[in-house]
This record gives sequence, C-alpha cells and structure tokens, in this order.
Amino acid sequence: MSKRVVSVGTPQGPYSPGILAGGFCFVAGQGGLDPETGRLVEGGIGPETRQTLANVRRILEAAGYGLADVVQVNCFLADIAEWESMNEAYAESFADAPPARTSFAVGGLPRGIRIMVDAIAYRGD
Repeated sequence: MSKRVVSVGTPQGPYSPGILAGGFCFVAGQGGLDPETGRLVEGGIGPETRQTLANVRRILEAAGYGLADVVQVNCFLADIAEWESMNEAYAESFADAPPARTSFAVGGLPRGIRIMVDAIAYRGD
C-alpha cells in the first residue's frame, strides 16, 4: 500500500498535516489556530473548537474528502471541565452522522490551545 502526504499550509513541526493510504485519510492533530494569521482564535472553547474542526475540514478537502467521510475522531482537552461547551460546538460540524469519538483531558497542549483534534476519514467499499 502506498501513501501520499496531504500538504496544506506549513506544519508547526516535523509532521504531515494529512496522509492518504488505502482509502483512508489520517489527519494530524489540529488546534484552533487561524491559518491566515497563525494565531489562536479568541473567545474560548466554542470558537476554538469551531476553528479546530474547520482546520480538520481544510485538510480533508485538500485530500478530496469531507467531514461526512470521518469515521473516528480523538478530542484532546486541556480542561475536561470545558467538555460540555466543546461538545455543543463540535455537534455543529457532525450533526447528520457523528463519527466514533474519544474525548479526554491531557496535561497540556502546545501554543496555549485548549483543544486538539485528530481524525480518520475513510472512503472505500
């Protein structure tokens, strides 16, 4: 099985934003950074979650996929107390067919972000 890098913008480290392999698109962890400015969006966990998922969508679309193709998501939260607010904003992006999801608190996230999301999309069968 071959793999192909999905290039979108400039990653913040030595990783690929996305990888295509065997009908899957693996999206690296994304945060609420505005791709135009490189700055964290303001307003708390709601706006940050929306921007994070927009960043995931941007990578998926560059690979020819969409949010409807997502089968698995991991949400990493800097503060688990923000889970309910994150969940409300998250639901806006996956209202029709939510993928499987795991959410948990972590000890910290880079650049002061409050949420990081990675995703796996699949198109096959």
